[in-house]
Amino acid sequence: MKIALMDSGIGLLPAAAAVRRLRPDAELLLSNDPDGMPWGPRTVEDLTGRALAVARAAAAHRPDALIVACNTATVHALPALRAALEPGIPVIGTVPAIKPAAAAGGKVAIWATPATTGSPYQRGLIHEFAAGAEVTEVPCPGLADAVEHADPDAVDRAVAAAAALTPPDVRALVLGCTHYELVGDRILAALAPRRAPGLPPVVFHGSADAVVAQALRRLGAAPAPAAAPTGTLSVLLSGRPGALPAAALAYAEGRTLAGAPAASR
Repeated sequence: MKIALMDSGIGLLPAAAAVRRLRPDAELLLSNDPDGMPWGPRTVEDLTGRALAVARAAAAHRPDALIVACNTATVHALPALRAALEPGIPVIGTVPAIKPAAAAGGKVAIWATPATTGSPYQRGLIHEFAAGAEVTEVPCPGLADAVEHADPDAVDRAVAAAAALTPPDVRALVLGCTHYELVGDRILAALAPRRAPGLPPVVFHGSADAVVAQALRRLGAAPAPAAAPTGTLSVLLSGRPGALPAAALAYAEGRTLAGAPAASR
């Protein structure tokens, strides 16, 4: 089984690591776009074009499924990606975990990029899945870029700014950008001092595990975490064969993936 994942940068690492954990026998193909990143500031047409190029580069290697491990690309380009690749290759988008976060009750905050915060897409998800919850949308300018470049000082500044906009009594935090899952510990550390005494820790809701579970369902495959760790890793950089970016190795997910054997070409 070969599963491809795409993003502009290293935001695909959490989902890729989840694939490795749930199916250590799966071949992984990571397709990102260092020539065109970041995607967030681009027009919808431009972003869609970049995403299609990255997806087609992955499709040329004949994966069994393609995970769009990017919230921004899912918001703007998922219909075009599915039109181009399905039904031959199932395309699975990344949706913020608003539904499970709201289902447990209490206040919910959604951290997302400025382009996604307040977008019709995110507002539609809130209306559909969290209409009865008190939801705060928190824009996080600069956080994805700081994570992408593994700049801890910039990460801490962006996290602190977002934490200041987050109500101190939220019960759940939805991470609405795949990059943010790489710095969950820093986010938790920034929120903890602002919590009212006696409140439990904030519950994080990322997307990596859910999107991988959906990909396996689409393939009719069950999780097999005890399978032999025979899965290989290959990387495409704007369509060119390459290696994991150096910044990926700053994160546990990237270091886990780096230990896999390279796929033969």
